[in-house]
Amino acid sequence: MADFTENTTIRSAVRRLANPLPGVASLDAIVQSVILNNPFGCVSYMNSGVNHPPVEKTKETYTARFVYQDAGAKRIGSGSEGYNTIAGFNAGIAAMLSNAANNAAHGGTPVHDEEGDTYSVTLKCHDPNGELYFVNLSRQQVTISSYTDNSIRTRIETWADGVPALA
Repeated sequence: MADFTENTTIRSAVRRLANPLPGVASLDAIVQSVILNNPFGCVSYMNSGVNHPPVEKTKETYTARFVYQDAGAKRIGSGSEGYNTIAGFNAGIAAMLSNAANNAAHGGTPVHDEEGDTYSVTLKCHDPNGELYFVNLSRQQVTISSYTDNSIRTRIETWADGVPALA
């Protein structure tokens, strides 16, 4: 059998955020701004007869964390729920907080642990040079992957420098 050979031309880069994004609304505002304003200068393209926009969402995940407390506010349990849309995330939080049977099973009162929530959105971008690359925005970091041209990273760094939440 043949061995895999490492390919050093495909790059990835990560920017860890000084402060986590404060909530899904903050992440969504950044994502919508990228999709609508196209700050990376991406271009639309055709693939297998399908027209793709310059920037498109390919994946999104939102995880809500919960802590269950007894009458003395002591932690007696925890849980998490995953969703693939912000609407589902928000509706799921409300449903978990009001789920009497689940709360009884835990023997306590649920509290939404917003600090423990995680979320991320992956954007696929088509560079004018023909490259397809990905930008993943999460609560803790921004990751650029599958690019070869360093000017892509430079463009995204410049953009991120101008977005206060991504410092």
